[in-house]
Amino acid sequence: MATDNAGARQPLAEPAKSAPRRIWLCADDYGISPSVNAAIRDLVLRGRVNATSVMVVTPSFTRSETLSLGILNAGDRRVAVGLHLTLTAPFNPLTKEFAPLVDGAFPPLKDIMRAAFLRKLERAALEAEIHAQVAVFSAAFGRAPDFFDGHQHVHLLPQVREVVVAAVKELAPDAWVRQCVGAGPIFQRLSDPKGLLVDWLSRGFRRRARAVGVQTNPAFAGTYTYAADADFAALFPRFLGSMPEGGLIMCHPGVVDAELERVDPLTSLREQEYAYLKGEVFPRTLAEHGVALA
Repeated sequence: MATDNAGARQPLAEPAKSAPRRIWLCADDYGISPSVNAAIRDLVLRGRVNATSVMVVTPSFTRSETLSLGILNAGDRRVAVGLHLTLTAPFNPLTKEFAPLVDGAFPPLKDIMRAAFLRKLERAALEAEIHAQVAVFSAAFGRAPDFFDGHQHVHLLPQVREVVVAAVKELAPDAWVRQCVGAGPIFQRLSDPKGLLVDWLSRGFRRRARAVGVQTNPAFAGTYTYAADADFAALFPRFLGSMPEGGLIMCHPGVVDAELERVDPLTSLREQEYAYLKGEVFPRTLAEHGVALA
């Protein structure tokens, strides 16, 4: 207890509570299938995600799906909308010049990675495809993307990252780009080989972005093994532990439909993520970790 000048006893002030750390929770793959799109929009309306990245080369990226997402930002802004750059199978490029192709489609991830590390991708063809995807996004939403990332993290690959950073600088200078250097000590992620790979790739990507003045998120989380027995509800609190202000957590919520089964191997785990994010444990977990959505 403290006293004032007259000697009256005054109660001590309550210690100020620290403001929550504001982060991005980004639902990837809007456009991959109608049921995934609907699940992401539902989470936006519930205030459970505040960013989504859009694939513009998919059959399910339609005018109606675009309008349904765009209208969520009418009035108060609910969600940042970014471009989910896509350069891998089974989707088709927007440009005729892109190479290599497999039966007219982008190659599988392992093939695009091999070509990128051997520096065998054609820069002009990469530039044309990336510019085309930005143009389609901008025409659909009436503005440039708020941010950029990549399906299967292709934007981090050698050669690709050089063109992506240059395209953002030229076409969307106010946008930021996802980098995937993880939050917290690296030894905590030794059981997540995918996370370690994108962390390593991001270090070169982040240096290039900084060199030309392109913004990036300060930290990243959200990767896991995607094994059938993965427990997203148990994993998610770990993503929050060392996440700083402005950090980004990636997620893949959705509902399985025939189109998703046709185009992507990540199916039932999307439903597990969706159930967790729309449930009541999720907001309590954010509060317990002193985190809020930006």
